[in-house]
Amino acid sequence: MFGDDEERIARVEAYVGLLSTIGIERGIIGPREVPRLWGRHVLSSAVVEELIPEKADVIDVGSGGGLPGIPLAIARPDLWVTLVEPMQRRVDFLHEVIEAIGIPNLEVLRARADEVDPRGRADVVVSRAVAPLSKLVGWCLPLAKVGGMMAAIKGQGASLEVTESGGLIKRAGGGKAEITVCGEGKLADPVFTVPATVVTIKRIR
Repeated sequence: MFGDDEERIARVEAYVGLLSTIGIERGIIGPREVPRLWGRHVLSSAVVEELIPEKADVIDVGSGGGLPGIPLAIARPDLWVTLVEPMQRRVDFLHEVIEAIGIPNLEVLRARADEVDPRGRADVVVSRAVAPLSKLVGWCLPLAKVGGMMAAIKGQGASLEVTESGGLIKRAGGGKAEITVCGEGKLADPVFTVPATVVTIKRIR
């Protein structure tokens, strides 16, 4: 993730600081989330980098306050990350974060997933706490190139969502869904850190 790189650590600390101050003031996150920002939100987003190939073009659908896209962009300077978010106040916040912290491999696009153009260019399309997998498949898979994949960060209900979405995945051009737990052994504090359960689906056509 961030390793011992002082620049990356400073950037992610600054990001958490912005989330816990102006992020709360503008309703980007709730005040109850502040004690859990590092473990349940930032670190559990960053560990998804385990699944992303080098120099990938990544789209974060429904980025909200920048999760998981901003932690991924900080952890992996080799990636190009596009934060896709339809709500203007969140877009304004994301622009302020980028300007304040100085994250060169990041851009913001105000749009819904079905408005992103060009489609079919991303190596990886990520999402977190956006919608059920049954909806995400139709939104995210078309944004990935053939041979690329979508990676949806999910919780304990991941297996059930995969089962219920089987037909939709196939119709959307996806292959077999796989469930991977990222961050096991890396997130040391079991109280405040939660490994990321990620559903990955490769676009095969």
